[in-house]
Amino acid sequence: QVQLVESGGGLVQAGGSLRLSCAASGRTFSSYVMGWFRQAPGKEREFVAGISWSGINTYYADSVKGRLSISRDNAKNTVYLQMNSLKSEDTAVYYCAADGRRRTTVSIIPRTYDYWGQGTQVTVSS
Repeated sequence: QVQLVESGGGLVQAGGSLRLSCAASGRTFSSYVMGWFRQAPGKEREFVAGISWSGINTYYADSVKGRLSISRDNAKNTVYLQMNSLKSEDTAVYYCAADGRRRTTVSIIPRTYDYWGQGTQVTVSS
């Protein structure tokens, strides 16, 4: 089992920045593809960013390219999401997720991921 705990959400003005963290339990974190997803009220959960187990390969939704950056520190069992130039449309609950099947590619499909955190709220005021 893997437990994921997000932190770092909050209220920020448009144009501002936040850094989300996701701390994972378990010894096999370094073998998992990790992803960040978000869900706004009345909308489906959507892919935001993903990172390969090594951290070499990263993938982003078109809506966040150039503004959000995903990274990981396998020694700390933590994945991060640096969020810059935030917009009101970024307002959502952000979830981190782990693909526990040791895939080599990042999936943008939520059901691919086996473990989920409880989510952290990000609110961007305009």
